Amino acid sequence: MQHSQRFLDLVDASRQVIQETNVAQVEQWQAQGDAFVLIDNREESEWAKGHIPGAVYMGRGILERDIEHRYPDLDQKIVVYCGGGYRSALSVENLQKMGYRNVWSMDGGIRGWQQANLPLSES
Repeated sequence: MQHSQRFLDLVDASRQVIQETNVAQVEQWQAQGDAFVLIDNREESEWAKGHIPGAVYMGRGILERDIEHRYPDLDQKIVVYCGGGYRSALSVENLQKMGYRNVWSMDGGIRGWQQANLPLSES
């Protein structure tokens, strides 16, 4: 998908103030049994086609509304991913504004996960 320049500028601004990780690091955290919440931030139709094992669904449209009810601990380690790492960067910036201190955007998103030939789960 060709993203507009204004959208890319917005994402770049978010990336200046958030923590990012990558597919390899998330896979390693999972393999080590690290305690963290993995949130799939895509549209529900994208989630239904496949998602990273162990992920929970909280789409971009509801994440900020519902996060505190499900994960009230502001120090909980949370990794958010989307298709390529753009929407998750925007979401993580909002979570930081809400007071979450240990939130990460997974650069590369599910496309990066698939390119690394890592497994997917289906609903």
